[in-house]
Amino acid sequence: MSPAKPASFELIPAIDLKGGHCVRLKQGRMDDATDYGDDPAAMAMRWQRLGAKRLHVVDLDGAFAGRPANRDAIRAICATLDIPVQLGGGLRDLSMIEGMLGLGIDRVILGSVAISNPQLVGEACRAFPGCICVGIDARGGMVAVHGWDDVTDVRAADLARRFEDDGVAAIIYTDIARDGMLSGPNIGETVQLAKSVSIPVIVSGGVASIDDVRACARHVEDGICGAITGRAIYEGTIDFAAAMRELG
Repeated sequence: MSPAKPASFELIPAIDLKGGHCVRLKQGRMDDATDYGDDPAAMAMRWQRLGAKRLHVVDLDGAFAGRPANRDAIRAICATLDIPVQLGGGLRDLSMIEGMLGLGIDRVILGSVAISNPQLVGEACRAFPGCICVGIDARGGMVAVHGWDDVTDVRAADLARRFEDDGVAAIIYTDIARDGMLSGPNIGETVQLAKSVSIPVIVSGGVASIDDVRACARHVEDGICGAITGRAIYEGTIDFAAAMRELG
């Protein structure tokens, strides 16, 4: 049975890991990264101190390699924080998932493997209840995989519905064209996806202003349980502490 629709909304800061550094990409391009420092754990603590209730971490190297690649940085982040951490990037089987949960990760995000091996999602949900999210990355509504290099012929909403009864904690839906571009999220498409399933959905990609945050939060009853923000809080187009105070 899938979780009930959310009753509250979370603004979730993101840390993307590349070579042990905290970076942000534009449209998922590894060759277009902005480096925000070599101490991801310190950056994670910054967001916790400013009011974050959850942290979103992506192992970018892992996403391209197909296996976790920034284990030391992930371990340091989990050891530093008191808030839950969700992690995506390169997780392909139950042993990898178990390994990341063993480091202190609260929830893992299955992305490319959810389309190549959808039965793993159900197996993982049964093995680790409440700990499995599905990451759906899309361009023009079509699912992209393997670090966003390949766009498939699978519609995002159709993929989401496959996991309706697996016990997935949340779906993280990323519009690739907007990710890292500060262009505003694709709220319409994300809400449409959320309405098509009973699984709570997190908005990702393009969240650039407090108005974007407010616009996402207005759709809690439609199934939107949160929004991930990255470049906007690093470059100051969103005052993260003020946003957290407003959300309460």
